[in-house]
Amino acid sequence: MNQYSLRKETDLTVEEAEARVRAALAAEGFGVLTEIDVTATLREKLGVEIGAYRILGACNPALADQALRREPDIGVLLPCNVVVYEAGDRTVVAAFDPAIMSSVTGNDALQDLADDARARLERALSAIF
Repeated sequence: MNQYSLRKETDLTVEEAEARVRAALAAEGFGVLTEIDVTATLREKLGVEIGAYRILGACNPALADQALRREPDIGVLLPCNVVVYEAGDRTVVAAFDPAIMSSVTGNDALQDLADDARARLERALSAIF
């Protein structure tokens, strides 16, 4: 286990887990701004075959607005990436832990926003399973 992500494993397929992730994120006020199919990208660019791996760039506009007003450079850490990937016979869903933002920046004014975003992502991950 690492200290920079919130992580869950499931028996759902990647497609099923991704659909549930999107719905759970929406219920917590997040939209998916970007999508990267890492599997297809590595196949196309390097000829490498890996299992299903997708990165979803999730953003809660209200929280992002407040964070940018307090720390304009915080955009380098946005959006909150959520990954869905195959791990053997399991599917992993992991989200960037927003608590890292305030610790990286040293800006205590971000702490309440990071806590709010973390709680929302934790609820979203719990709702998936």
